[in-house]
Amino acid sequence: MLNQLSISELTAKLAKREVSAREATQACLNQIQAHDGELHAFLSHDVSDALAQAEAADQALAAGTRHEQQPLLGVPIAIKDVIAVKGQPLTCGSRILGNFNSPYDATVTTKLRAAGAVLVGRCNTDEFAMGSSTENSAFGRSCNPWDTTRVPGGSSGGSAVAVAAQMIPGALGSDTGGSIRQPAAFCGCVGLKPTYGRVSRFGLVAYASSLDQIGTFTRSTRDAAVLLHAIAGHDAQDSTSVPQGVPDYAAALDGDLKGLKIGLAKEYLLGGLDAEVKRAVETAVQQLTRLGAEVVEVSLPHTEYAVATYYIIATAEASANLARFDGIRYGARVSGADPIELYANTRGVGFGPEVKRRIILGTYVLSSGYYDAYYLRGQKVRTLIRQDFLKAFQTVDAIVTPTTPSVAFKAGEKSGDPLQMYLQDIYTISCNLAGIPGISIPCGFSANPKLPIGLQFLGKPFGEATLLQVAHAYEQATPWHRERPAQV
Repeated sequence: MLNQLSISELTAKLAKREVSAREATQACLNQIQAHDGELHAFLSHDVSDALAQAEAADQALAAGTRHEQQPLLGVPIAIKDVIAVKGQPLTCGSRILGNFNSPYDATVTTKLRAAGAVLVGRCNTDEFAMGSSTENSAFGRSCNPWDTTRVPGGSSGGSAVAVAAQMIPGALGSDTGGSIRQPAAFCGCVGLKPTYGRVSRFGLVAYASSLDQIGTFTRSTRDAAVLLHAIAGHDAQDSTSVPQGVPDYAAALDGDLKGLKIGLAKEYLLGGLDAEVKRAVETAVQQLTRLGAEVVEVSLPHTEYAVATYYIIATAEASANLARFDGIRYGARVSGADPIELYANTRGVGFGPEVKRRIILGTYVLSSGYYDAYYLRGQKVRTLIRQDFLKAFQTVDAIVTPTTPSVAFKAGEKSGDPLQMYLQDIYTISCNLAGIPGISIPCGFSANPKLPIGLQFLGKPFGEATLLQVAHAYEQATPWHRERPAQV
């Protein structure tokens, strides 16, 4: 079926005119109709608009446009509902933006259109990307396609479900502390978080501006390379975007691992790691050695402070960023006797409990008398964490770790204990604090029930090409990426 094709497989068939973009898009829409009622990957999708885009792609193909010119021509892509698409809903999974439509395109949206992609719909997310399970969405949780009683991860859970359940060959998400890599691990797909500054954040609704980064969900590392190439690059509209050339990521995939050194961080294999996850990662490390890589132990000594540091910095930035949602300029408004009461009523009704919790925490650490003790100290520890990675990368080309401490957990299992939920990001948070790239790929399954296990590779700043090369070599030597949920 066409919805089961990867991006690379689909573009090959489109180029040969074996299938049409309309047929491929319709197949994805059929899959969404068949399964999204149960899985809830999408918050919205416009069937007629998607088919109109597909027909335009078919016309371009008929006119002789090649995929060398537009690498995603005719390929259906979904977008997390924190990234702006002109004229489409931009709810961020929140009631405060429940009726808001974006008046403009994000830079990545503009780039996808330029590459010929068919933009199919808006994927579910934890409210304002704050969460690790997609249970914080104001519009209902997404379900893991491998076991619908379990979470798909978060906050980009909808995007991961859409790709894993074969509703779409590729999707965009955002990653602030693991929000692409963790759901990719839970759902058994490939999730790539680029270097901070590699992809423009213009048009991404900010959660924590110094940590947020837009990235990709795909079914293979080759697809990740193609999709990253389409959205990467400098953008004058984003002051944090780095003016650095974009390499041909797909061209670098086929190199072997001989001569590469891969670091195994000893701090990531200590207490709290599920036994089945640990075995799968150890087996994957042995496979990397068989592929020619030299695996050496490295130390990231400040790892133990990463979770605390992250939740100080992220909540502080969230407190500042979400101040704009006040019921005055746009979004929901709940009236009050005066402006202060209007603010309080609007934010009290519009925000969910997790967003309120993080705003309160962030306001506290930024408040007079606590700024130096918490926020400033957090920034200093963040620098130490980044230095740990830069020191390690003086001797290794990439670092391998588990993506998550366990497989996908039951819905509701951790909702009453925020600390246990926050610890789900223990292996992914440091990557964002350091601003480096990371990728999660499948490396096995738990026994009973059968649930995906993720393997994470971390790379040097702007070292996505090497990261993809290592991940691709492992992927091609193992069968895990070919597995699909039985019910879809």
